[in-house]
Amino acid sequence: MGRKKRNLPLLEKVLFTDTGESGKAVGRAGEKVVFAKGAIPGDVADVQVFRKKSSFFEGSVTQIHEYSEFRTEPFCKHFELCGGCSWQNMQYETQANFKEKKAKDALQRLGHVEAQKWNNILKAPAIKHHRNKLEYTFSQSRWLTEEEIKTDLDFENRLGLGFHLPGKFDKVLHIEECHLQDLRTNDIRIFIFKKSLELEISFFHLRNQVGVLRNLIVRNTNQDEWMLVLSITEFSEKVENLLNQVKNEFPFITSLFYVINTKRNDTISDLTPVLFSGKDHILEIFENPLNQKIKYRIGPKSFFQTNSNQAQELYKLAFNLAQPKANETMYDLYTGTGSIALFFANAVKKVVGVEYVEEAIEDAKINAQLNDIENVSFFAGDMKDIFTEDFIAANGTPDLVVTDPPRAGMHADVVAQLAKLKPNRILYISCNPATQARDLIELTPFYDVIESQSVDMFPHTNHVENITLLHLKS
Repeated sequence: MGRKKRNLPLLEKVLFTDTGESGKAVGRAGEKVVFAKGAIPGDVADVQVFRKKSSFFEGSVTQIHEYSEFRTEPFCKHFELCGGCSWQNMQYETQANFKEKKAKDALQRLGHVEAQKWNNILKAPAIKHHRNKLEYTFSQSRWLTEEEIKTDLDFENRLGLGFHLPGKFDKVLHIEECHLQDLRTNDIRIFIFKKSLELEISFFHLRNQVGVLRNLIVRNTNQDEWMLVLSITEFSEKVENLLNQVKNEFPFITSLFYVINTKRNDTISDLTPVLFSGKDHILEIFENPLNQKIKYRIGPKSFFQTNSNQAQELYKLAFNLAQPKANETMYDLYTGTGSIALFFANAVKKVVGVEYVEEAIEDAKINAQLNDIENVSFFAGDMKDIFTEDFIAANGTPDLVVTDPPRAGMHADVVAQLAKLKPNRILYISCNPATQARDLIELTPFYDVIESQSVDMFPHTNHVENITLLHLKS
C-alpha cells in the first residue's frame, strides 16, 4: 500500500505584506513565510496550502476577508487564467514601488551593497499596448474554463488560438482580447482564427504531433512596421489562401513570413523562415542623448527588447549614468544584436561587443552597416572562453564595460576577469537583481557602487530591470 498523503493545513486570515517571485504575495503564519497567488500586499486571506517546507508554505487563496487598499479592477477578461499579467489587480503606482523595493532588497541583503545614491524607479509611461512582440499557439484541444465546464455544453470542437497556461506546456487558453500589444494584434489574431476555421486548416495537437497550424508571432515597431510569422507543419494551397487573405485584409503588415516546423518543439531559431510578402525585416529607431537616430533591423528570428519605448529610455539612462567619453574604449558584454553598443558608439573611440549567439552577432554587424558606424567590432562565442587576456590584448583594454547578461547573470569566469582587469567604470544592466547582487559581491572589493536605479519594462508583472554603476576605487 502507498503511504497516505499528509493533510495540508488551511491557514486562516493571513496578512500579506510583500511580493515574491512569479507574482505571488508574501505573508506570515507564525514563524513560516507564506507564498500565495491570488492575493496582493494588504489583503487578509485564507490560504489552502499545497506545498509545505521547513521554513515556508505555498498555497492558493480560498477567501479574502479584507481587501487591500492597493487593489484595482483588472482590465482583461483573461487575467486570472492567462498568466501573462500577474498584477493587473494591483494599482500601477504600488507595482512600481514593490519592484523598486525588490531590486534594492536584493542588492542590500544578498549582495551587501550600499549604493551612494539610490534613484527612484523609472516607471513605464504606457501600462497597456507596450509590448512589440507576442507569440500565440494554435491548439486542437484548448483549455476549458470552469464557466464553460459548468454549462454542460458539448465542446467537441475545442480549437483555440492563444497562450500556454502557466506551467502547462500542452494547455492553451483561447484568447479573445489582449492588452499587451497594439490592439490591431487582436484584429489580426481573430481574423486568422476565423479564416482558418472557414478554410478547414487543421490546428496542431502538441501531444499527438498532428495538425498544420502551430504558432503565430506578431511583431511591431515604434515606426509602425509590422511582421507576422506563421509556423506550420506543411505548406498547402489552403495555407497560401490564408496568407493572401491576411495580406489583403491588413495592408499595413510590412513583412509576412511562414516557417515549416515538423519538430517536437515550437522554437524556430534553428529553422529558416520563408518570406511570403513584403520586406524581409522591420525597422526600429531609437534616439540617443547625442540626438542621433540609431536604426535597428529586426528579422523574424532577431532578439530585441520587447518594450521598444521603455528600452530606449533604459538605454538613455544607461548612457547618462556611464558618461562615455570620446577617447575611451568600451566593451559591451552580452551585446545581443548590438543595440547598446551602437547606441553608445558615436560617443566613444571604440566599442567591442561580445555575444554567444552567432546569428545575433550577424544582426549586430548588419545594424552597424545600416548606421554607417565603423568603430564597433563584434565577436561571437561563449563569453567565458572569449573574454580572455589574449582577447583584451588584441582589442584594447576597456575604460568602460557595459554588461547586460541573461537572468542567470554573468559567468563566474567573466566576473573574475572583470575583477582582474579593473576597468575604470562598469555599468551593470540586469533583468534579475538577485544574480546581479551575487556578481557584485565579487566586484565591490575593488569598486564603489555609485548609483543604482530600477526600470519598469513590463507593467503588471513582477519583472524589473536594474542598472548599477561601479567606479574603480582610488
